[in-house]
Amino acid sequence: IGDVPGGLSGIEASLDTQYIMSTGNNITTWFWYTAGRHEQQEPFLQWLIDLSNEENPPLVNSASYSDKERTVDPDYMKRINVEFMKAGARGLTLLFASGDDGAGCQENKRFEPQWPSTSPYVTTVGGTAFIHPFGIGEEEGYDISGGGFSDVFDMPDYQKDLVAGFLGTSEKLPPDDYYRPTGRGYPDIAAVSNHYWVVNNHVPVPGVLGTSASCPVVAGILAHINDYRLRSNLPPLGFVNPLLYKNPEAMTDVTQGYNAGCDLSEYYDRGFYAQKGWDPVTGLGNPNFPTMLKVAMNAALKTHAKYQVNE
Repeated sequence: IGDVPGGLSGIEASLDTQYIMSTGNNITTWFWYTAGRHEQQEPFLQWLIDLSNEENPPLVNSASYSDKERTVDPDYMKRINVEFMKAGARGLTLLFASGDDGAGCQENKRFEPQWPSTSPYVTTVGGTAFIHPFGIGEEEGYDISGGGFSDVFDMPDYQKDLVAGFLGTSEKLPPDDYYRPTGRGYPDIAAVSNHYWVVNNHVPVPGVLGTSASCPVVAGILAHINDYRLRSNLPPLGFVNPLLYKNPEAMTDVTQGYNAGCDLSEYYDRGFYAQKGWDPVTGLGNPNFPTMLKVAMNAALKTHAKYQVNE
């Protein structure tokens, strides 16, 4: 979704396709381009209608574009939520990058939620970074990782308990007037989001970063889980959030780091802080593929007892 220069691939598109095909290797991959805009916003509705019209659509979809929630007509967002719900009921998994502006900042020193990242009917992916940037090891929440609470959509039931745990235990919450604590909290999960190499129009580009990288990485992981389920005559994951929040042990918790906020000269230049459990920087944490696979297979077995992943 989004503009692509004529005859050339954009780095955003190159990043998404190369890394969804890396973590989702050997799985049929679609590149979906939807032209045009809706009232200067991304053409999400047209994309979803086109997706709905496909007889055999891609089961896992990754989108790295978003808009400021306050700039989008609420009726338009609700209309698109209908399409999100239809997609989930059909067995499609929709993932959106959480954005690269941290908690964001409006002119009135209020945080700036991103949409569709704040929709209760999609899975939103935040970003992490390695604490020691020249090695692979422990991760922290990356300061660009979009996260916070929706000013439009209320908190869905599937996340209330875990988000309440964050709000009740965090020792570094911003002032109440910076965010709406009863709103839908995001992101849901996260993945590494910096120091990516991308080949764009035959040119290697180092140092690419953003949740635009972490989102397709997670999408590829979920595509492999779908592959296991489908080969076992089990249904695809579909809307995966209730499963994730019911089984947080399927993620590796990220408990350090923060995302950016407002007031560059004050304490609240930091938005929210990562901590044990769900937080508005890294969500539930990074997918742990072996554990997530067991959870996803065993959940399906409650109604389709045909396959068991060995402990």
